[in-house]
Amino acid sequence: MQGQSDNESALAKLLVETLNLEDVDPADIEPDEALFDEGLGLDSIDALELALAITQKHSIQLKADDENIQHAFGTLRTLNAYIEENSV
Repeated sequence: MQGQSDNESALAKLLVETLNLEDVDPADIEPDEALFDEGLGLDSIDALELALAITQKHSIQLKADDENIQHAFGTLRTLNAYIEENSV
């Protein structure tokens, strides 16, 4: 299993800080681990908070009607790739 890239590390830190995940070390988030359900255990409210933080930090719009958004929020790696592809 490949470790976090620099951008994934920064995103993991943003995730932990935004969601106040006090018991989670950003470095311990596996890039290919699910963010929701059986993985990190995030829920829809967490997704909204995280989307807002990403929008503010990266100046991209995360839209619920985007057919790729559910896949993008699947793992740290897929979310990072989505941000990189959609950043201006």
